[in-house]
Amino acid sequence: MTAFPPAGSYYDAVNPAPPPRPRLRGVARADVAIIGAGFTGLSAALHLAERGVSVVVLEQAQVGWGASGRNGGQVHPGQRLDQDALERLMGLDDARKLWRLAEDAKTLLRGLIARHDIDCRYEPGLIHADHKPGFVAEAHAYAERLREVYGYPHMEALDRERIRELVKTDAYYGGTLDHDGGHLDPLALARGLAAAAEAAGARIYEGARVRRLVHGRPHTLQVGDDGAEVQADTVLICSDGLLEGVEPAVEAHVMPIANHIATTVPLGERLTEVLAGRAAVSDSRFVVYYFRPTPDGRLLFGGGETYSTTLPKSIAPIVRGHLLKVFPQLKDVALEHAWGGVLGVTPTRLPFVREVAPGVLTAAGYSGQGVLLGPLFGKILADAVAGRLESFDLLARLPVPPFPGGTWLRKPILVAAMSYFALRDRL
Repeated sequence: MTAFPPAGSYYDAVNPAPPPRPRLRGVARADVAIIGAGFTGLSAALHLAERGVSVVVLEQAQVGWGASGRNGGQVHPGQRLDQDALERLMGLDDARKLWRLAEDAKTLLRGLIARHDIDCRYEPGLIHADHKPGFVAEAHAYAERLREVYGYPHMEALDRERIRELVKTDAYYGGTLDHDGGHLDPLALARGLAAAAEAAGARIYEGARVRRLVHGRPHTLQVGDDGAEVQADTVLICSDGLLEGVEPAVEAHVMPIANHIATTVPLGERLTEVLAGRAAVSDSRFVVYYFRPTPDGRLLFGGGETYSTTLPKSIAPIVRGHLLKVFPQLKDVALEHAWGGVLGVTPTRLPFVREVAPGVLTAAGYSGQGVLLGPLFGKILADAVAGRLESFDLLARLPVPPFPGGTWLRKPILVAAMSYFALRDRL
C-alpha cells in the first residue's frame, strides 16, 4: 500500500479540510461503482448522478489524495503526445478528433468550475520553455502548425530575449506562450467536484480501499478488512497509478511514478525576480521541470521523479537542487512545503482507456496530462455507461501496449528508460 500521508502539501495548508465522510459498512448496492476519487472518478460520478444513476465512489484515503490533489495544477493543450506524433500513430483524421477532445476538455473544465462555483483559483497563461537552443525552431513551427492545421491561434512564439523577459533565468533559449492554457489549485478542484457529485446524489466513501474485484453479475468489490463490499452492475476503475493488485489488466499498462514538488515561502516583490507575470511554465526536458506563481506570492516548483509509490523521506532537498538549476538567485530562499504525488504513465504516454472485462471500464495513465483530461474522460466513461461510445471508442484505439514483462519487470525497464532520457536532458 502507498506509504505517504494524505497531508503535508501546500494545497492541504491553504484549503480548509472538508468534514470527514462516512466509512463503508456492510453491503452496498449501486448501478455503478467507481474506484478512485480523483478527477476522473469524481467527474464520472457527477455526470452519472446527474442522470439519475445510482453511484458509489470508493477512495482508499481521502478525496484528491492521489495525483489529482497533489500535482502542479497546469492546464496544457492537447494530449500528452503532440499532434505530430499523434498524426504518425493515428493519421490526421483521428489526430484532429483527439485535438477536439482536448479542446472540449478545456470547455468542460471551465464550465464545471463556473457551474459549481469551485474556488480553485484558475489563472490563464502557460509558457513552454526550451532548455536547448536547437528546440526553439521546432517549438515555433509546432505553434504555427497548430494555427494552420488545427485552428488554434493562441500560441505566441517566444525568442530568447522575450522568454528571458518573462522567466528570469539563463536556462531557456525560447519557447511559446499559450494564452489559452493556465493553472489552478488541483486539490480545490477535486474537492469541488466531490461536493458537486454528492449534491447530485453520488455516495463517496473514504478510507475504502478495494482489496479485490470479483467479476460477475453483479460485480463485487471487497473493501477493507471488515467484510464491507459493494455490488454493482458496472465498475469504473479510475485510480490511475494507485490501483495496486485489483485489476491486472490495468496494472500491466499503467506504471506508477512519483513526482516531487515544493513551494517557497511567500516572496513578495522578489517573485518578480523569477517571473514577470502570472503564467505557469513547463519546460522541454523529458523529466520535466514545471513551476508557477501561487495566489499568495510563492513559487511552486516541480522537479525530479522516483519510480515507486513510496516517496523519499526528505523531498525538499531534491526539489531545491532542481530549482536552483533554473533560479540560482533563490539560493537564500527557504522552502516551506514539500510533497510528492503518484501518477500513472503508460509505455506510449497515451492514456489507457478500455473495457478490460464485461462491464469493467477504465481510464488511466494520463502521464502528466490529468488536470485537463481527467474530468472529460470521467464524462466519457459516464457516456459509455449510457451507451454513447463514440469518444470512448476513439480513445480505445490509442496504441497502449502493456509494459514488457508485465507488472514484475515494468519498473526496472521504465527506470532504465527514464535514466537514459534524464541523461539526454543534461547533454
